[in-house]
Amino acid sequence: MRLKQFILPALLVSAIAVNAQAKKTAYELTSPGGKNTINFALTNNAPTYAVKHGAAEIITPSAMGFILKNEDLTKNFEIADVKTSTHDDTWTQVWGEKKNIRNHYNELVVKLNSKDKNKRKLEIQFRAFDDGVAFRYVYPEQGIKDSIYITNEVTAFNLKEDGQAWWIPAYLDQQMEYLFTKSPVSKLDVVHTPLTIENKTNVISFHEADLKDFAAMTLRHTTGTNFKADLMPWSDGILVRAKGSFTTPWRTLQIGEKPGDLIESYLILNLNEPNKLKDVSYVHPLKYLGIWWGMHIGQYTFWESDKQGATTKRAKEYIDFTAKEGFHYLLIEGWNKGWTPDWYKNQIHTFSFTENADNFNLEEVVKYGRSKGVEIIGYHETGSNIYNYLTEIDAAFALYKKVGIHNVKIGQVGSMMNLKEWHQGQYGVRYYSYVLEKAAQYGLAVNFHEPVKDTGERRTYPNMMAREGARGMEYNAWSDGNPPSHETILPFTRFLSGPMDFTPGVIDVEVKKGYPGRRVHTTAAKQLALYVVLYSPIQMLADLPENYEGQPEFQFLKDVPTDWEDTKIINGQIGKFITTARKDRNSEDWFLGSITNEDARNLNVSLSFLDPAAKYEAQIYSDAPGTTETNNPGDVAVTKKQVTSKDKLTFMLPTSGGTAIRFKKL
Repeated sequence: MRLKQFILPALLVSAIAVNAQAKKTAYELTSPGGKNTINFALTNNAPTYAVKHGAAEIITPSAMGFILKNEDLTKNFEIADVKTSTHDDTWTQVWGEKKNIRNHYNELVVKLNSKDKNKRKLEIQFRAFDDGVAFRYVYPEQGIKDSIYITNEVTAFNLKEDGQAWWIPAYLDQQMEYLFTKSPVSKLDVVHTPLTIENKTNVISFHEADLKDFAAMTLRHTTGTNFKADLMPWSDGILVRAKGSFTTPWRTLQIGEKPGDLIESYLILNLNEPNKLKDVSYVHPLKYLGIWWGMHIGQYTFWESDKQGATTKRAKEYIDFTAKEGFHYLLIEGWNKGWTPDWYKNQIHTFSFTENADNFNLEEVVKYGRSKGVEIIGYHETGSNIYNYLTEIDAAFALYKKVGIHNVKIGQVGSMMNLKEWHQGQYGVRYYSYVLEKAAQYGLAVNFHEPVKDTGERRTYPNMMAREGARGMEYNAWSDGNPPSHETILPFTRFLSGPMDFTPGVIDVEVKKGYPGRRVHTTAAKQLALYVVLYSPIQMLADLPENYEGQPEFQFLKDVPTDWEDTKIINGQIGKFITTARKDRNSEDWFLGSITNEDARNLNVSLSFLDPAAKYEAQIYSDAPGTTETNNPGDVAVTKKQVTSKDKLTFMLPTSGGTAIRFKKL
C-alpha cells in the first residue's frame, strides 16, 4: 500500500506536467542578435502575433488566419506542435547589388489543429532576422478533394503608434505608376506595398516575399493605425484558388533605426528559394541604348508612319553609335506588326510577335548588330491581351532564340489583363511566373513592364532582371513629369522590393526636341548620380544618341557598372536626399551617387567606405557653378582629385541636383 501511495502521486505529477506543457499557448521568438522579437499566442483559441524592436512595440497583438468559402480558419484552434530552429549561411548572387548575402534567422513553426469536427490543420512559420521579421501560412494536404477558395485573409497589422507613410494607391488603373504621397498612417485607405513608415523611433516597411500562385497583398486601413491584408481578387470575387493545399507568400516587416537601413536589408531575397536555373550563361548585367526616347518625346512613332521609329536604317545607325561608344546592347521597340496610334488605350489590342513591321527586318538587324558586337534586346508589348500573347509565346521566343536574342522586355499596358483580371491578382501572378519560366526555357532574360510587384524571385530565377512598377523616366516626356523629390523617395519605397528599369540618363534635361513645356525635372549631374542611387542590373542610356556625342559627362555612363560587390547607404532622408556608394564587382573601384529634392543643400560625406590601405583618383561629375534645375541644368563640371578613406567631401547640390563620382583605385 505504501508503494502504491508513493507511485500514484508521482504519476499524477507527471500527468499534470504533461498537461501543462500541452496547454502552453504563447511563444516568443527573438532574432539572432536580439534586435527583433515576435510573440505568438492563442488568444481565446485564435492565433495572434505581436512584434517588438528592442523594447519598443512595433505591432501590438494582431489577428491571423483565413476565411475559406466553407470554413473559418481564424479561431477555435489548439496547438498541436511547436518547433524552433536557427539558420545561418552565406550565399552568392548570380548578379546583384551585393555579391555575398548572409541569411541568418531564428525560426518558430507552430502547427495548429482546429477543435471542430473537421480537425483542420494550419501551420504558421515565423522567422526573426536582425533586419526584420516575416511569417507565412501553410495549409497542408489533408484529404480535401474539392477546390479551396480563399474569400478573406484576416491577417492584421496593428501598429503601436502613428507615423508618416509614403504610399501609392491600390485598385487604380495605372499599374502602380503613381507619385508617392506622404501622410499619417491613420489617414490611409488601400495601398500597395512596399509601404514605408517613419515614426519617432524607427523606420519600417511592409511588403511580401516569394509570391507564387497566390494573390498579391495590398494593405487596407481599418481603424486608427491598424491595417489588414487585402488580396487582389479574381474577377468573380474569389481571392485565391487552390487544390489540396496552399502556401502563402511571406508577410514581411523590415525594421531599421534610420531610412538607409531598409535599403541595406536583404530580408526579401533571403526569404526566396535558391537559384533553380541550371544554365545562367545568357544572364548578364548590362547597359543599353534604345530606339525608345524618340518615340516618347514625339520625334518618332511606335507605329508605321513617315516618322516610324523602328526601321532597319535607323536601327543600323543606332547600332553604329552603340558600337562606336563601346556599348553592346540596343533595345528596339515597335519592330513588329500591330502598333497603331491608339495602341495604349484601354482596349483589346492585338500584336504580332513574329511578323516584322514595314521597313524593318529583324534578322537583318540582329545580324548587322552581331557584326558590330551589339546584341539586340527584343520587345513584346502585349497590350494586356494575354489570350493573344500566350497563343504566340512559343513561336515568339523561338524566333528570338533562332536569330540570337537573349534579352526581352515585355510590356502589359492596360488597366486589366484581358480587360478582366488584375495584374496583381492570382491570374496575373500565374501569368508572370509562366512567362518567366518559359523565357528561361528559351534562354531569355526578362524585363517586365507593367509588372506584378517584385517579391525577390530574382534569387530563384536570376533571368528575372528588372521590372517597372513605378513612374519612370517616360513620364517626363509627355506629362507634367516627376517632381524633384521623386527619385529621393523611390530608393526607400519601390526599390525595397527589387531592381527597377527606371531608364535614367537623359542629359538633355530640357528635352529640346520634345513637346513644348515638357522636360526632365533634374539637372544633368543628377541623371548621372541615378545610375548609382537607383539599382538595376540593366541600366538604359535613355537619351537620343546625338545628345551624348561629345559630352564629357558621357564618360561616367561608360564607366559606371551594373553589377556590384557591395552597397552602402552613406546618408539619406526619405523624400529629401540620399547618398549611395557601391563597389564594382569586377574591379577595385567604388562609385558614388548623391541627389537632392527641390531644396539645395550641402552634404558632408566621409570616404571611410574606401580601402584604408589604398589611394584613389576621384573623378567627380557635379553641377557646374550657378546651375539649378531651371538655370543651365545641363551644365556638368568634371574634376579630379586624389583621396583616401580618411578624407571627407562636401557636395554642394543645387535644386534637384546631384553628384556622381568614380573612385579609381591607384
